[in-house]
Parts: sequence; structure tokens; C-alpha cells
Amino acid sequence: MKHIRNSAKALIIRDGKVLASKMDWDGDIFYILPGGGQDVGELLTEAVKRECAEELGVEVEPKSLVFVIEGERGEAFHKIDVVFLCEYVKEIEGAEIKPDENQVGIEWLGISNLMDAPLYPKKLRSAIMGFHNNEPVEVYLGNENVGD
Repeated sequence: MKHIRNSAKALIIRDGKVLASKMDWDGDIFYILPGGGQDVGELLTEAVKRECAEELGVEVEPKSLVFVIEGERGEAFHKIDVVFLCEYVKEIEGAEIKPDENQVGIEWLGISNLMDAPLYPKKLRSAIMGFHNNEPVEVYLGNENVGD
């Protein structure tokens, strides 16, 4: 039986761009929102702040919940990604960055051409674009499919 894993993710928008973790999976380059698993006794907002400090060396301030995405297929666990709009506060001077496995950097991706960027899960691309353009968007994006 699978267990459930909560993950807090950061949507950091600045100057029409979104900050993403650059991943390399056996030569296949793609991007994901920064963030990671919630620890027992840790609030989701604390988890997203910790993960951004660890993975990016950046201090963020979570502002509001913007999206929820589930992934119950294709992994050993049923994951629930909770995405917070976060304000970029500052780079943490002297931060000891602990990148995720397969993380090879960070990059600002242009929101206007996000549909062509390999940002995963795919459902986030149009959702972020709509959110950024002040269009009505669904908060619950549903279950991601294998390969999303």
C-alpha cells in the first residue's frame, strides 16, 4: 500500500518570469518548481521556506496557496503538491545549497512562453500563465498523469 507524501512548492514570480529548478535526468533537461517534502511537525509554509533555502539559497515569504496537484500514479507514493505564491526576499549570503538529486541549477523561465518550456507537471504551465494574467484559474489541478 502506498503512503501519502505532502510537498510544498514555491511559485516565485519576478519581472514576468518564474524561478524553477533545472533538472537533468540522463540527459533529458526539464524544470520543476522549487520545493519538497513536508517533515512531521512542520507547517507547509515552513517547508517551502526551508526547501527554497536548501535548494536555491533564496529566502522567500509564502503569501497564498495558489495550486494543488496530486500524483497517485507512476511513483512509489501518492504525492500531494501544495503550491504557494512566494515573494522573493533575498539571496541568502553564504548559503550551503543542497540540490535535489538530478538538480543541475536554477533558471528564470519567461511566463509568456511557458507553454513551450519543459516545466512539469505540464498542468502548471497554463495555470501559471492564467494566474499571472489575472485570469480565473482552478486551484485544484487534479491528478497528474504518468509523464506529466
